[in-house]
Amino acid sequence: MLDFWNHKKILVTGHTGFKGAWLSELLLLAGAKVSGYALEPPTDPALFSILGLSGRMRSEIGDIRDLAHLKRVFQEVQPEFVIHMAAQPIVRASYEEPVYTYETNVMGTVHVCECVRNTDSVRSFLNVTTDKVYRNPDMGRAFSEEDELDGYDPYSNSKSCSELVTHSYTRAFLAERGVRVSTARAGNVIGGGDFARDRIIPDCARAAMAGQPLMLRNPDSIRPFQHVLEPLFVYLQILEAQEKQPELASAYNVGPELSDCVKTEALVKRFADAWGEGFRFELRPDGGPHEAGFLKLNCEKLKERFGWRPVWSISDAVAYTAAWFRAWNEGMDMQAETDRQIRSYFDRRERQQEESHV
Repeated sequence: MLDFWNHKKILVTGHTGFKGAWLSELLLLAGAKVSGYALEPPTDPALFSILGLSGRMRSEIGDIRDLAHLKRVFQEVQPEFVIHMAAQPIVRASYEEPVYTYETNVMGTVHVCECVRNTDSVRSFLNVTTDKVYRNPDMGRAFSEEDELDGYDPYSNSKSCSELVTHSYTRAFLAERGVRVSTARAGNVIGGGDFARDRIIPDCARAAMAGQPLMLRNPDSIRPFQHVLEPLFVYLQILEAQEKQPELASAYNVGPELSDCVKTEALVKRFADAWGEGFRFELRPDGGPHEAGFLKLNCEKLKERFGWRPVWSISDAVAYTAAWFRAWNEGMDMQAETDRQIRSYFDRRERQQEESHV
């Protein structure tokens, strides 16, 4: 299922982050020649460090706002495929540092697009944004790709701008060069190795491992939670497919089945069931900055064009996540555990594919 990526040269921005580390590990398992460009890992501990990725791939530490440095890396690597995930990804942090958020998420995208424009080896490019790019009046409707781009807070709005930058570069420069370009708007991802602040599952894991109660601030908010491997598989599918079939280059929502879009409190209860004894939570609204109360994605476009559907339910995703954190807490070999989960995911996906052909 990943044979295509054997010996392919791919550059990942944001490879030291949570999603970037999972993607790098996945690509290394597939035999790809992986290079990364990012800041130092954003947390301590960090999945990137736990997996020892700095010694297993080309890892360039740099700021996406530094165009000259990024250009040098592109020229040295000569990637065939580029996936852009470097970002300031936290809503609350965007209220604290809006200028930095816009510089990173908007001008960072400009810089990546400019490097793609000036690197002849690039054939396929994917910009990863977020499900929060849409104008959201909390009307209770799942968003489709045709809805208006106008995120509310600085993080969400900067990602809306990142989409527009990508569209402009594609029309003005990249299409005529034959570079295939898509954007992917993924829902909230969970998985082992996410140690970020102000994310619900990392907060659950920290509380469980410390034996302290979790303070749950937005129990009724609804989000499209999915395991991190679901969108990562889609990203690789898009990069591969659009190179072969240019008409597939587009914008895509990537989320779980609508039935798996659950309230945050329901997600936390699933984590409690998966973790077992030693985890509890309390409701503690904190009057924090505005975040949308309702967010679901309509992923019919992705399903129709790629025949895609998720393979892990929200309960599966939480169970694998809790298992990862428990293994880490017990001092297990975490590269082995991470690789085991990746193989388990692809075994399930291959079975799904076989069943669909029966």
